[in-house]
Amino acid sequence: MVDKYPNRRDAQLLDSVFHALADPTRRAMLNDLAAGPCTVGELAAPFDISLAGASKHIQVLERAGLIQREVQGRVHTCRLDARPLHMGAEWMRHYERFWTRKLDALEALLKAEDAATKPADGRTAKPARKPRNPRSKP
Repeated sequence: MVDKYPNRRDAQLLDSVFHALADPTRRAMLNDLAAGPCTVGELAAPFDISLAGASKHIQVLERAGLIQREVQGRVHTCRLDARPLHMGAEWMRHYERFWTRKLDALEALLKAEDAATKPADGRTAKPARKPRNPRSKP
């Protein structure tokens, strides 16, 4: 297989992006940042985590290049940088063709099976009666 990302730095960035996206708290933070810049406190507010805990999540997002942090005095404001997501999307798009082939094959199989079970007049066949248990009462 040809390595899609022969550059070691690109491969490490891709790993960092997927690592950052693996956590639901970080995904929610990115979703909040998609609406506009937020302070660390604003990002931490919806979750039951301390500012220190939120800061650790933000550091993971920063290492992945998904956010930029600006410090003005004691206020840390974060902004979304979605460019690294493009690399992850490209990587997944490469494998999409395998999913598509499998789904196309499944669709063809189901259509063939459906066509084989329909009578020639197009009506749906009645299901076969279940055999009666001779011990059961009528």
